[in-house]
Amino acid sequence: MDLHELTILKALELIQTRAISSTELTKAVIDRIDKVENKVNAYITLVPEEALISAAMADQEIKQGNFLPLGGIPLAIKDLICTAGLKTTCGSKILADFIPPYDAGLITKLKQAGAVIIGKLNMDEFAMGSTNEHSAFKNTHNPWDLSRIPGGSSGGSAAAVAADMCLGAFGSDTGGSIRQPASHCGVVGMKPTYGRISRFGLVAFASSLDQIGPLAKSVGDCALLLKTASGYDPRDSTSVNKSVPDYSDLKANGLKNLKIGIPKEFLAVKGIDADVLRVINSTIETFKALGAEIIDISLPHTKYSVAVYYVIAPAEASSNLARYDGVKYGFRSDEAENLDQMYSKTRSKGFGTEVQRRIILGTYALSSGYYDAYYKKASQVRTLIIKDYKQAFNLCDLILTPVTPTPAFKIGEKIEDPLQLYLSDIFTISANLAGIPGICVPAGFSDKGLPIGMQLLGSHFQEDLLLNAAYNFEQATDFHRKKPDL
Repeated sequence: MDLHELTILKALELIQTRAISSTELTKAVIDRIDKVENKVNAYITLVPEEALISAAMADQEIKQGNFLPLGGIPLAIKDLICTAGLKTTCGSKILADFIPPYDAGLITKLKQAGAVIIGKLNMDEFAMGSTNEHSAFKNTHNPWDLSRIPGGSSGGSAAAVAADMCLGAFGSDTGGSIRQPASHCGVVGMKPTYGRISRFGLVAFASSLDQIGPLAKSVGDCALLLKTASGYDPRDSTSVNKSVPDYSDLKANGLKNLKIGIPKEFLAVKGIDADVLRVINSTIETFKALGAEIIDISLPHTKYSVAVYYVIAPAEASSNLARYDGVKYGFRSDEAENLDQMYSKTRSKGFGTEVQRRIILGTYALSSGYYDAYYKKASQVRTLIIKDYKQAFNLCDLILTPVTPTPAFKIGEKIEDPLQLYLSDIFTISANLAGIPGICVPAGFSDKGLPIGMQLLGSHFQEDLLLNAAYNFEQATDFHRKKPDL
């Protein structure tokens, strides 16, 4: 196996036994990026020289017997997580040259754990999109079929992991933006409970929905990344002061006594692809063979989740993105003759079409005379969706669903139809509205050889249960071992 193909856990074992060095591993990943980045377009910013310096420092720590949790492991970061001294663009022209003066809470933890940060990953502008076609800089391509989308908004993160251009990555998930591209690219992706990972330094899209999470080549790697990233941060008012379990304590000893619920509403969605249904039905049989009990459940209000999300998320985005006005930082139009024109021209030229669309939607929903009819009503239905999940988890331990209605589609195929793009998140959005954790694990392939993932959802702070069930499934199958041919 080439070094860039290693999982994090295997690489750590080899580094700590001095079979390889972090410098050798990091060079192998940089060489892999040099070879395939022009095909995949996963990165916005690369820092190979800085990465090699960090790798050399990690090697020194190993020589001195200091074994850090991620010592010497090359990781990549979605480009809306602030990195001191390293550009953070959010995939937008308006922040194309922005260099943060501080590290996000996540980055601080990764550096303390000895990780080597190799670059910042492409994304839909301000995390608004499901295909990565809304980046201001480039389209990321799916490593399994370069003519297809990798998913979004963390498409660069998923594609980089799938193409072995990093050993693991972090993205953000507002309505499925980790799990959906993980499914399309055949990797593991997890959205933890809201408040589990610090949002300090995460550039906000929709503050009540955004959550940072890991993408990895295996469930074991995902568990280690989650363990390292989790924990209370007093700088984040939404961070939950709760102890972090040892997520890496995974056991492949079957799933006896585990109840998994199948929501009838999810499998009845119009337009769900036959390959997706086949993979989910096969997944159900695998869980039965592992000893889990499968039961039918109902989540009656989740049919409103897309409508609720596309009121609440744009409303919060309208507020959060008001700060980009050409005054304090970022792009400023030089064509304005007065202050009003500076605002309007800066925002019109700095923001892309999708971001402008959502700002307009959100501003309208919050405007006088419409607030009660839209935002207030959406918030009330959100409460009903949360109640549905609470009732469901009284009946079962975990919930199994598809991740997306279809496998990855062609780049450009749906770009002119925003409603179809919004509906591609129909299975993932409700978890963000409820604040519960979810994980995507490779579960099969379409007839055209495209990856298809399955999604497990758990109750609040039940990541350990989710990871253990996902690990048992992974050990019983071999989908995660297959690699795209680049």
